Amino acid sequence: MPGLCPSPCPPRGGGRRPQARPRDMAAAALLRLCLRLLAAGCVLAVEAARRRDGMNVLFIVVDDLRPVLGCYGDTLVKSPNIDQLASQSVVFNDAYAQQAVCAPSRVSFLTGRRPDTTRLYDFYSYWRVHAGNYSTMPQYFKENGYMTMSVGKVFHPGVSSNYSDDYPYSWSIPPFHPSTEKYENDKTCRGKDGRLYANLVCPVDVTEMPGGTLPDIQTTEEAIRLLNVMKTKKQKFFLAVGYHKPHIPLRYPQEFLKLYPLENITLAPDPWVPKKLPSVAYNPWMDIRQRDDVKALNVSFPYGPLPDDFQRQIRQSYYAAVSYLDMQVGLLLNALDDVGLASSTMVVFTADHGWSLGEHGEWAKYSNFDVATRVPLMFYVPGMTASAASRRGRIFPYLDPFSHNLGLVPQGQSKKVVELVSLFSTLAELAGLQVPPVCPETSFHVALCTEGASIVQYFNSSEEKVEMEDGCDDTDRCHTEELVAFSQYPRPSDTPQWNSDKPKLKDIRIMGYSMRTIDYRYTVWVRFNPNNFSADFEDVHAGELYVVETDPNQDYNIYNSTLHGHLFKKLLGFLKH
Repeated sequence: MPGLCPSPCPPRGGGRRPQARPRDMAAAALLRLCLRLLAAGCVLAVEAARRRDGMNVLFIVVDDLRPVLGCYGDTLVKSPNIDQLASQSVVFNDAYAQQAVCAPSRVSFLTGRRPDTTRLYDFYSYWRVHAGNYSTMPQYFKENGYMTMSVGKVFHPGVSSNYSDDYPYSWSIPPFHPSTEKYENDKTCRGKDGRLYANLVCPVDVTEMPGGTLPDIQTTEEAIRLLNVMKTKKQKFFLAVGYHKPHIPLRYPQEFLKLYPLENITLAPDPWVPKKLPSVAYNPWMDIRQRDDVKALNVSFPYGPLPDDFQRQIRQSYYAAVSYLDMQVGLLLNALDDVGLASSTMVVFTADHGWSLGEHGEWAKYSNFDVATRVPLMFYVPGMTASAASRRGRIFPYLDPFSHNLGLVPQGQSKKVVELVSLFSTLAELAGLQVPPVCPETSFHVALCTEGASIVQYFNSSEEKVEMEDGCDDTDRCHTEELVAFSQYPRPSDTPQWNSDKPKLKDIRIMGYSMRTIDYRYTVWVRFNPNNFSADFEDVHAGELYVVETDPNQDYNIYNSTLHGHLFKKLLGFLKH
């Protein structure tokens, strides 16, 4: 094993010498030492693998969270607990969801298949019946001896997970949902007149809420209870915890507003609709418009805009909801420490997609822009990402967002462009399980395979490009392989209408396929047939091309003024494979 033996190590000889000379005796002793060290190294390597094989998994997924976190360079947000997790993790700076809406994204990364394979672009079908009986990530862990548990919003509830969060396939016990979840869209927001409304901006007195609590608080309490149960069991566990905030309505304990004085809140850097944005690409934020406080503004359809002061209130409440989320994550990770499992449990933290905060004149998600598709993604793996110093004491002590803003930096940061569809393969590899095979081009009848390659190889790398293997047949890709993240979004028409954000399958007429690399985002909107799930790339309705270096906010579409036939060919090539 390199680095273990003193150099140079003598070769192993074949014949005997008639007499052992001092130099020969020293060489023999050195050889024996080398072999012992080599054996010890093998034992250590096997022991390390054994420890990782026995590792638990805590999988935290958040609803609608874009990377507005201190560890991602946001200077306004107070997120000390998530930043502390990042300080012990490898953090991916450019991670993207496959579709910027809840159910399709979650089914995609939990099955390791893209939306065109799950055939879920809305909320109204169950992939096992509608597409194929695909295994899921928690199901795979369950079949490999793990106790699998779901708390809060992991799968999207309803038809898309068979009204059961895919139990009993994916979970060892029935999933837990907070009892107060049913009040999320009720009139619980007190207005200035003292009456209750179903508002978008909704800071509340928690003691006045139904049940005297909020769903994410209940989720944390149940997850902590399960950690205490698993402390006494010998069985490995996979615990998935799904948090609602900062999903709308922006309902959170009102004290978190103190962290974000309104005078410190700015508008989005580009709060206008880009001049060259194709109308098919725009999301008219219909679910925002249906909230009582937004209705009262009488904003014109489809482009608005919202009044500047209300835009600031939305952004203020989004940040406040993120700090409320950070508190829940901090309590959960502190409990992992309390039960003595922090050194034997890997932690994954991510979101199902992002959320627009006024960029491009848009709110909510429902688009292919980075603000809607880019997500936080970090992996804490004991013995792999955590520093030696951290392992000597508590790893995740709770940090109060009201008094801690430490500015902790990630243990390691990768600039690789990665996708959430890779989570299945990545977690399997990290847990020491056999990585599921890559899906064939047509995989509807293949129960176990994935369309996302493991990203463990990128944990210690920040290079933008990776070397290709010898013998490459494609001359354009022989020297370097450009890492790509694919997202897509459906539309019912070329122009914004009432169902543009969330069209049902039967109404989809156009699909926007988007390719994000380290250098650019390229999107084509093509005709789509919902009856046979086919996209016609010979019928392009519109396109977008943004160069990241000169246009990081993606405001200036150069699709019609730039030759991009090679990008179109590349997109088609990647989608076919």
